[in-house]
Amino acid sequence: MYLCQACGAIHRKWSGQCSECGEWNTLVEERVEQAPKAMKRDQKGTELSFSAASERVEMPRLNTGIDELDRVLGGGLVPGSVTLIGGDPGIGKSTLLLQLVAALTQGGAKTAYISGEESVAQIQMRAERLGVASEGLAIAAANAIRDIVGALEKPGAAEVAVIDSIQTMFVDSVESAPGTVSQVRASSNELVKLAKKRNIAIFLVGHVTKDGQLAGPRVMEHMVDTVLYFEGDRGYPYRILRSVKNRFGATDEIGVFEMQEKGLQAIANPSELFLGDTDASVSGSAVFAGIEGTRPLLSEIQALVAPSSLATPRRAVVGWDSNRLAMILAVLETRAGMRFSDKEVYLNVAGGLRIAEPAADLAVAAALVSALVNVPLPRQSVWFGEIALSGAVRPVGRGALRIKEAAKLGFEAAILPATSKEEGSLRLRGINNVQELVDFCVTDR
Repeated sequence: MYLCQACGAIHRKWSGQCSECGEWNTLVEERVEQAPKAMKRDQKGTELSFSAASERVEMPRLNTGIDELDRVLGGGLVPGSVTLIGGDPGIGKSTLLLQLVAALTQGGAKTAYISGEESVAQIQMRAERLGVASEGLAIAAANAIRDIVGALEKPGAAEVAVIDSIQTMFVDSVESAPGTVSQVRASSNELVKLAKKRNIAIFLVGHVTKDGQLAGPRVMEHMVDTVLYFEGDRGYPYRILRSVKNRFGATDEIGVFEMQEKGLQAIANPSELFLGDTDASVSGSAVFAGIEGTRPLLSEIQALVAPSSLATPRRAVVGWDSNRLAMILAVLETRAGMRFSDKEVYLNVAGGLRIAEPAADLAVAAALVSALVNVPLPRQSVWFGEIALSGAVRPVGRGALRIKEAAKLGFEAAILPATSKEEGSLRLRGINNVQELVDFCVTDR
């Protein structure tokens, strides 16, 4: 068969363009192994266990020594698990994993760092620069999965192993170049089997495409236990490690790090990083009380509305969904009479953070109204709530946790949906609809 190296689609014959994704010159021939014969009637099948409800097995977790990483993993590293971590080049994937294995080595665990991109001398230089060089850390430069599996299968070889990266590995029985869909799938399969057989926790570093997706077949993300994405803006020193799949913990959990000279440093209270000067009286600024995974996180939303001479005024968004912004603008114009059609609108989430919660609607709308009328919002206040197309402000989940985080950071008031049943130490103000929001922002404050 012919396999597309861009999307993994299977074709019966070669062609210059993949009919599924439209990419050119991506079809590579792959040999199809003969399917195994059907099982005979006298052969025994897999024995099923029905003791899952009666016998509870506690999964021991290994503390990595990095609190933010433990949070994202669900409380620690589970032996026998396979974790795939992806991110843009230079974002800090290899740095974090080298710090991880060094911390585990100092804690007495046996670790191995295997690189297919760097030599042993280069890895040692990076470890010395980060100040994590240790004699107990096993380092190797290899690309052949057969050699890697043979080394890790030895008793007591390693409890935790890092493979950097999966796109550089190859299985000699597959006739294609490293990095192709076939090689990535076969290499991942061998390493997953090794992790389950020898109870080794394995980290796989994955490259990403220009669209920000993990390169290789989508089935690789289904095979592993945990998928982590490293996010961050080159203009900021902050890095966000986000869990998008976790069989042993909550998904969409985040850990916040700061890139420093000695590597990545965990940030215990990230809300302070994403907040600006809350004492300055500047219009178009609102503090949003959000939730990332199980963690409350406060961030500043900034809006700027400027006159435009263009037939189609510009809409620029950083850190939020542009389609959601268009919806909020339409609701404010239709339901509250605020005119944005002849204005340029700029929206930014401070600190390089990306927000995907609908609960940010109320904070965004408040910032837009404040910027349009040039009236500062009440300071020391946080905002959260979802806005419907009817203009109503709908309640969101875990409001008590949002209010508690705001009170811990010294905020005095919370503006939230009027139908919320939340209580807390802050002064609460309920908002029913966007017209009420406009009246509150302009006059009744």
